[in-house]
Amino acid sequence: MAMIGRETESALDMTRDRYGRTVRPDAAADIRAHSDRAAVEAYTTYLAPCADALLDTARRALDELPPARHLAGWRTVLDGLAASTAAIRRVLDRPTTPGPAGERAQHKALWPHLTAWADHGFIASHLADLDQRQQHKAPLTVEEQQMWTEMARAAQKRGELELTESWYAADGQPITLAYLVEDDASTVVALRGDPDAPGWQVIGHYAHEYEAGQMLPAPVPPGVLRADVSEFNRAEPAPEVSLQELTRDVVESQHAGDASNALLGATQRGHDAGPMVRLQELLETGAQFAGALETVQGRQITARLAALGRQIEFLNREVEEAAEDLGATVAVLPPHRTPVPRFRPGPAVETTPPTPPPRTSTTARHR
Repeated sequence: MAMIGRETESALDMTRDRYGRTVRPDAAADIRAHSDRAAVEAYTTYLAPCADALLDTARRALDELPPARHLAGWRTVLDGLAASTAAIRRVLDRPTTPGPAGERAQHKALWPHLTAWADHGFIASHLADLDQRQQHKAPLTVEEQQMWTEMARAAQKRGELELTESWYAADGQPITLAYLVEDDASTVVALRGDPDAPGWQVIGHYAHEYEAGQMLPAPVPPGVLRADVSEFNRAEPAPEVSLQELTRDVVESQHAGDASNALLGATQRGHDAGPMVRLQELLETGAQFAGALETVQGRQITARLAALGRQIEFLNREVEEAAEDLGATVAVLPPHRTPVPRFRPGPAVETTPPTPPPRTSTTARHR
């Protein structure tokens, strides 16, 4: 589905203008119909024969996991995938009206369930492939754990604890790999808990990252920022003018009103928002993401991005007011700002060309 989605988006780009608006609706409809057919074929070929067995295996694995916050959500996802599987089966078993209209009706009924598998099927696949390697195979003794934790915290204070990778284990606890540098030697250590919050501990040390990956609890799929967002059900992109194009509009303007309109385009709000407003939206969304990490660093970054978003909002208002003032000047550029000709005029046709300087002959010198 990801490959089908990329190919479809590339093809749909050819049906849009430079602002993202669809200008060839018939071609876009044909492209989407082809995408629907490819998605149905992929499901019936690769997933339909084993969907029920996959979900049964995933549920058995889920029942054996230790209690954690994410398990209820995963169970709901599996129930939703089972409902989608049954719905797809009903639609495919139902006779279809011959012709393009019948095909479109079938695809419209199938698409939400196909994309449910495309968006959430990775959870079922992860559970079905689970190797039950959920417990740390080589736990440290209490004394060793305390010793390594103290060494790692001392290295962190010196700035010599380099974090490299992080994931969540099946019990919902974060695990982070880090290089602990001491006496010009580095050791791979695994930390359980937030490295920037009190209470984290070292749960193992290893010769290299591969060994750590073999010994530590397996990672579970990470979460999503917004539960209702689908990669395969994106809204039609809003018309958008780039900053580069707005800058060009100002350069090509001769009237203050034209330059004012270009500046106002950067701060425009609503469906076709300008790039400065989009930047503010990006910062706000980045702040939401950082906060959703639920870490000390994430909360600090959330505060920074939120402050930057407020600054962009203030800047938007300032640019908007300055643009309106520029438009109110009712002025034009003075005529002495003349353009530079691209080509300099050459001599007239009847003009006698200048006489070239006389050629002087030189005698070759021989040794």
